[in-house]
This record gives sequence, structure tokens and C-alpha cells, in this order.
Amino acid sequence: MNDVSRRQALLLAAAAAFAPAAANAADAALPTVWDLTHLYPTPEAWETERKAVEAALSGIAAYKGRLGESAATLKAAMQLISDITKRVARLFVYATLKGDEDLQVAVDQERRQNAQALSAKLGEATAWTSPELLRVGRRTIEGFVKADPGLEKFRFGLMDTLRQAAHTLDDQGEALLAAASNPLQGPRNIRTQLVASDIPWPTVKVGGADVRLDQQGYTRARTAADRGERKMVFDTFFNAFKGFESSLGASLSAKVNGDIFNAKARKYESSLAAAVDGPNIPQAVYRTLIAEANRGLPILHRYFDLRRRLLGLSDMGYWDLYPPVTKLDAKFDLATSRKLSLEAMKPLGPEYSATFADATSKPWVHVYPSRGKRGGAYVFGAAYDVHPYMLLNHTDNYEGLSTYAHEWGHAMHTLLAQKAQPWELAGYPTFTAEVASTVNEQLLVAHMVKGAKTKAEKLFYLDRVCEMMRATFYRQTMFAEFELAIHETAEKGEALSGKRASAIYLDLLKRYHGPRVQIEDVYGLEWALPGHFFDYNFYVYQYATSVTAASAFAERILGGGVKEREAYLGALKAGGSDYPVDVLKRAGVDMTTPEPFRAMLGKFEKTLDEMEKLIA
Repeated sequence: MNDVSRRQALLLAAAAAFAPAAANAADAALPTVWDLTHLYPTPEAWETERKAVEAALSGIAAYKGRLGESAATLKAAMQLISDITKRVARLFVYATLKGDEDLQVAVDQERRQNAQALSAKLGEATAWTSPELLRVGRRTIEGFVKADPGLEKFRFGLMDTLRQAAHTLDDQGEALLAAASNPLQGPRNIRTQLVASDIPWPTVKVGGADVRLDQQGYTRARTAADRGERKMVFDTFFNAFKGFESSLGASLSAKVNGDIFNAKARKYESSLAAAVDGPNIPQAVYRTLIAEANRGLPILHRYFDLRRRLLGLSDMGYWDLYPPVTKLDAKFDLATSRKLSLEAMKPLGPEYSATFADATSKPWVHVYPSRGKRGGAYVFGAAYDVHPYMLLNHTDNYEGLSTYAHEWGHAMHTLLAQKAQPWELAGYPTFTAEVASTVNEQLLVAHMVKGAKTKAEKLFYLDRVCEMMRATFYRQTMFAEFELAIHETAEKGEALSGKRASAIYLDLLKRYHGPRVQIEDVYGLEWALPGHFFDYNFYVYQYATSVTAASAFAERILGGGVKEREAYLGALKAGGSDYPVDVLKRAGVDMTTPEPFRAMLGKFEKTLDEMEKLIA
């Protein structure tokens, strides 16, 4: 993958779904809708820029065959490509944000498609660069970089291109793969439209109120206090998915086959090898994660039994995982979420706190859900010359507060990296992106535990620590194991239908949750819920590795001093200037070993010990 392709790979972002809530009057002083005029004053201005960028693409060809001519020529070519890529990224940000405001508005979805098409055209226009750089050779390129300081910001990308020589095709092959990138988005687009618009989601009674069980409604309703209602919510929701199992399965199969196509075209041994090679992450990190999570399953099963006791149940069902195990008479509206997050982030120092306070007061966030709006939460920071934007579906419960802190971790990472690095080196890979967000979550919960005034309140926040382990470490590792299994199934030449995917997922559900958690067979269709399986290629494991690294960093920040804090902030400011495993290692956390995983699981056990003492 060349430097341009690496940049394009950073153009999309998404996260898992969270529940809806109504706006609170206390939030009135804070903006709740993003201002997209910071990107383009009008949709017409966006279209004018799109046409201008598309016309500018032809200028790249003027440098074909000339990259080895001189340092000045190489710099001019790289700068032109970089400038155009930055403009494409900005166009893509606007199209994505505008489209996600309401997925049912056709003109906005068409704009998103046009942005995807432009990105594909950029890939085609630059497809010749990697093969040509390889022909020029390392010795010449290193000489050019040494001779011209203006090439220094391109050094990492150029050296990365040379590193991947064995997986780089000739000009024609690279152009073909670039042209294929847009149609390979089909599975993602089909799944998104099915879930957002076409599946006839049922309406059920929960707590006496009508709830439309779409993805957002399900996320809210599964926390119902009444156990019978919770099971009804699960059964109704997944049976609604069940009617589309074949279609969703066909979309998933197409996505997996697209991944296999790309891996084979680039001469990788597997889809996993292709996916981790881009950010230069050893495959052993992925497989060690799965092995250590499975080794730690008895700790997770112990937690499930503790939840059963706290809920006062004689048995445990999959539908019992989401209701809080203690009562907490606290509401966290937007203003309160901001205040508590500012307090929790004080250990990160005055620079971080000042930037955080300023950024959270700006109209950069679309806060509340609305019909047709994309579910979940994400930060999109690819508009380098503007600022990051954030999509939330804010709730006034602790999950909403935690999501707020999490997403601002992403935004702060973006702001710090973009201040410290040029555009060419500011875009960080997911492997480090999720560390920043999860450190914020862990600092927040540590702050809440410390400030708890009652045993019940402390128990609630300790359980939030356990829930982070369950949802972000174990659950995402289970997703990663599923993703590996479906790719290996297809790579062996076996059919991957919706029914087969459900069977694989159901087996993992039962193994991860243990024999004492009842799981209905229809829940095996849960694989259709995370959009990441359709959007990305071996993505979700990075949530689990991130919570592991974040746990190590949070412990170092809270228990250390300026040195530990600055090491962590240095990792954020590094952006994409080095490979993510090396960035973390320099900051003190080595993800190539089992130690960080085992340390985090030890923290999980200690948290369970503390909870059990409180309820003894």
C-alpha cells in the first residue's frame, strides 16, 4: 500500500451504537449541532470544489516516469499528490457528515457516493507512484531525502512504500486495484441501507412506552428493568434481523471475498496478513490477543456470576448483560458530561486541559439522535485545515458520559497530532487512535470511583470498569475471532452464507459467555449488528488491543508523574510519523508481548475482588 493509499485508508471512521436521548435544557449554553460551513459554506460550494479537484487530478500524470529525475521533481510530485489528497479528504468529511445527518435523504447519499468515487479516482491517478518509486530504488530515494529538507515530511511514507515492495503491483495492477475500491464498497453500502432504511423494525412496549426496535431503540430497550421485557426485546429484535439473514449474509460474504481478492492480488498469504501489514503490526499481536482472551475467560465467567448475584437472579441470560447492577440516581446531561470529563482529564496536564476546554465549547458536534440519523458515535478528523467533527447520540446516563469522554479522546488525539505534525504525518492509524479514546474512559471511571460517596455508587463505577473489560476487551476479541473465522472459512473455499455465519458466531457466543449464560440460537445473528464487519478489514481487534494499552497508560499516568504523562502525550503527538507498535513501545507499552494483556486481566481480577468485598 503506497503513502496515498495509507492516507485514503484514514478517510472513514465509525464506532459501536449507543442509545438515543432528548435534549436537556441544561445543555442550552453548549452547541448541539455541528456547523459544516467551517468546511464549505454551501452544498453548492462543495460541488464546485469537487469538480475543481477532479480536474486537478490530471496534473499528477505530468510526473509519471520522472520521480527519479531529481530531488526537486520528487518533492514537487509528492507535494501535488499530498495537496490533492488533503482536498479530497475535506470533501469526504463533508459528504460523510452531511449524509449521516439523515441516511434517508437521497441527495446527501448521492453526494457521499460522489465523494467515494472521487477518492477512487485519486487512487487511480496515483496508482503508478508506488511501482515507480520501487523502480527508482531505495538508494536514490534516500539520497534525494538527504539532499532536500523539503522531502523530510515524506520520508516515512516513502520508506513505507519501499518496505512493501513485495506486495506492490506494476502500474496497471495498481490502477486496477484502485479502480476496484469503489465497487468494493458495495457490501458496506447495502448493509447500511438495509439496517437504516429497509428493515421494517417492529414497535414494542417497554416500561409502558412504545419503542421502535431499530438499532438505537434496541440499545436503549435492552437495559429495561423488567427481565421479561428484556428477553422480549432481544427475541423481537434478532428475529427482525432473522428475516434478512440471507441478504445480510450475502453482503458479508461479498465483503469477505473482496478482502480475499485484495490479499491475493497483493500476494499476501491471507487476508489477515494483508490487513495488519499496512500499519506494520505483527500477526502475532492479533493471535496473542485471542489466545490471552481465551486464557482469561474464567475471569469473565466469574464476572457474569457476580452480575447474576447483584441482579438477584437464580440464572443468567444473554439479555441480562445490559441493565445496571446497582441503582444510581444521577443524570449526566451534556453540560455535566463536559464538566466531569474536564475534571477527569486533569492528570493529563494543563496543555491538554486547556485545549479540551476550548474544543468542547465549539460547534463541532452533532449531539442528539433524530430519525434517519446514523447510529453510534465517531470522530472524523481528516479535514486537517479545519478541526475534527464528532457524531454522538447522547444519553443522559453514564454510558452517554463515557461515550462523550471516549470520543473527545479521539478529537484531542487529532488536535494534538495536527498541531505537532504536518498533514502528511498527522493521520494516525486505528491501532493508536483507540488508545487515546480508551485512556479517557479509564481516567473518567477512575475519577468517578475516587469521588463515589456511597457503597452503591462505588459499586456502580467499579462495575463500569468490569463492563469496559467485558465490552471492549472480551467482546471485541470475540468479534475479532469471528472475523478471523469467516475469512479463514472463505479462504478454504467453503461457502459463507448468513446461516453459516450465524452458526460460527453462536459457537463463539457460547464459549465466551460460558455454560451458565443462556443464549438463544437466534442471537447468533448478532454478527449483523456491528457495522465494522462490513466497513473495514480486521478492524475491531484494535479496540481490544487499545483497551489493553490504555489500561497500562492510565495506570502509569495516575501512578506516575510528569515523565509518564509526557511519554503518553508524546505518543498522541506522534500522529502517523511512525508505526503504531513502535510509537507505543517508545512510550513504555510493548504490545508485541503478552505482558500488557496479562496485566490488564490482573486488574480485572482485582476489580472483581473489590466488588465482592463491597457486597460481602
